[in-house]
Amino acid sequence: MGGNRHPKNQSRAYMYAVLAVVFWSTAASAFKLTLEHAAPLQILFVATLTSCVALAGVLFIQGRFRLLKQTSGRELFYSAVMGLLNPFMYYLVLFEAYSLLPAQVAQPLNFTWPIMLVILSVPLLRQPISPWSIGTMLISFAGVYLISSQGRPFDMRFADPLGVSLALGSSVIWALFWIYNVRDGRNEVVKLFLSFSFALIFASLAMVLTSGFGALNFYGSAGGVYIGLFEMGFTFVFWLKAMQFAVSTDRISNMIYITPFLALVLIGIILGEQIHLTTVGGLILIVAGIVLQKFISPAGTGAGVQADGR
Repeated sequence: MGGNRHPKNQSRAYMYAVLAVVFWSTAASAFKLTLEHAAPLQILFVATLTSCVALAGVLFIQGRFRLLKQTSGRELFYSAVMGLLNPFMYYLVLFEAYSLLPAQVAQPLNFTWPIMLVILSVPLLRQPISPWSIGTMLISFAGVYLISSQGRPFDMRFADPLGVSLALGSSVIWALFWIYNVRDGRNEVVKLFLSFSFALIFASLAMVLTSGFGALNFYGSAGGVYIGLFEMGFTFVFWLKAMQFAVSTDRISNMIYITPFLALVLIGIILGEQIHLTTVGGLILIVAGIVLQKFISPAGTGAGVQADGR
């Protein structure tokens, strides 16, 4: 993104961060509304195609198409693997979770990815984990249980085990993507464009094999376009801009914790879901565990949420 050429401007950083937070907060409602008119694979195809076009436009405006020519065969293969993880597998699993669960359940469970990041960093990055860190994860997983109970915490069971497993599984996929993506020093928008381009190939093949093209309708396509622009494409660029302009990246990165709570408000207003007290309480526990983990490991995986808005 050429961040070094951006003068620091905290006001502009806040502007871009607010845009990102607002758009990401609408994603859960957009997922549920679009799933009423299209299947998860169809949404993935339209959204990925839209994101590719949007990111190509960003690269053109920034004059960075030349960077694509500098991509080696090894880097292209790496982008293909990353594209398989995200957006292909990540969003396919996430959309399936939303098709089974209320938005107020799927959205905060997906927000557990920073905790999954800490867990995966033990075997993948050889990072030690302290007893205190385990304690913070238990706080977050207590929140997962509350949310998964869907208002019935004393039943001692999940209302939809498959949906809960998929929502948590999506957070594992995103954590894997983050770990491997952070090792790649290429321009962020270039990496994202290539990953989405390969994911578009995967989604297109899957659509052909399932004969999914003929069933696309206007409302499903329109929802997919919105998701491609304001969950996957432009919003990620807004977040990168916010971090580039920020005098203090901590102040900007902490704004992301507003997202799941604002999303719940929008879910109640737009979708009409009656928000359970267990959802609010569980989300507070999840965020509390993540924030405590961040302070425990400010230079390690606990700060991972600073790098991206999910």
